[in-house]
Amino acid sequence: MYTDSTAARVKRAALAMQRHNWEQGVLAQAFLEAGDEDIAILLALEAANRQQEDGRCAQIGGSTASTDPCAVGEALIAACERTHDPFLIAARDRLLRWAVELAPRNGDGIVYHFSDGCEFWVDSMYMLPPFLARAGHPDEAVHQLDGYWAALYRPEKGLLAHRWDDQAKRFVREDAWGVGNGWAASGMARVIDMLPQGDAGRERLIRRVKELLTAALPLMREDGLFHDVLDDPRSFTEINCGQMLAYTIYRGVRSGWLEETLLPQAERIYEAALSCVDTYGLVRPVCGMPTFDRPGIAAEGQAFFILMHAQREKLRKK
Repeated sequence: MYTDSTAARVKRAALAMQRHNWEQGVLAQAFLEAGDEDIAILLALEAANRQQEDGRCAQIGGSTASTDPCAVGEALIAACERTHDPFLIAARDRLLRWAVELAPRNGDGIVYHFSDGCEFWVDSMYMLPPFLARAGHPDEAVHQLDGYWAALYRPEKGLLAHRWDDQAKRFVREDAWGVGNGWAASGMARVIDMLPQGDAGRERLIRRVKELLTAALPLMREDGLFHDVLDDPRSFTEINCGQMLAYTIYRGVRSGWLEETLLPQAERIYEAALSCVDTYGLVRPVCGMPTFDRPGIAAEGQAFFILMHAQREKLRKK
C-alpha cells in the first residue's frame, strides 16, 4: 500500500545514485513534475556545471551521445525562469544551439543518437523533442518525432524497434524493447501537451501514442510487469516500461487526449510498482544499469516512479 514515505524513499534513493547524462535529465524532469522545483534546479545546475564547449550538458565519462544531454532541457529552462541566473541562461542557450544547429543529423535533419555514428535510437524520442518544444521549436520537435517514427515503427507489431542504422539502412536491434517504447510514448506525451489544440502534428502524435498503448497493454502480465522485449516471453520481466506507460496514461487522461477507460490498466501498473519498492526506496526489478540487459535497478526506474506518481496525483486533484 502507498504511504507518503514510499515516494520519499524513492526520491531519496534516486538522489543517491550515480547518473549519466540522460539519467540526470530524466530525474530533473521527475522532480520538476513532482513540484520539487528546488531539487530540479540543483540537478539542472549540476548538468550545466558539466557542460561541454559544444553545448552538451551533464557530460561524464567521455559520452558521445547527441540527444541524451538534452534530456535536462526542460528543467534547465525552468531553472532559468526561476533564477534568472546568467550562468544557467548561457548554458540553456548553448544546449539549444547544440540541439538545433550543431548535433549531427541525416539529410532530412533527424538527429543521430551519437555524434560518432549514424544510428537512431528510440530513446531519442524522449531525450530531444520535449526540450525543443519547450524551448520554442514545436515544429522541429514534431519533425524529429516523425523521423524517428518513420525509421523505427514496425507496423506488423504496432510497436517500435530499438535501433536503426541510417547509413546501412538496417535495424541494429529490431526488438520491441519495452523501455524503448516507454521512452517513445512518454516523450510524445510531453510534446503533445505543449502543442495547440487542433495542430496536425499534435493529432498525429496522439494517434501514435494510442497505437503504442493498444499494442503494448495487452502484453502486460498478470503481475502488472512487462517483458523486457514486449513480445518475447523468454526475456526477463521488469516494471519500468509499465511505469512509463502508466505515466503516459495519467498525463493523457488529465490533459483530455486519452480516454478514461485506460485508467484501470494504469492503476494495475501503479499497484505493481508500489510492490516493487524495497526498504531502501529502490524500484526493482527494472531494466537495470549499467548494461540494461538484465533486471536490476536504474536511475530512470526511480525517475519514472516519481513521474508516474506525480501525474497520478495531479489527475486525482483535478
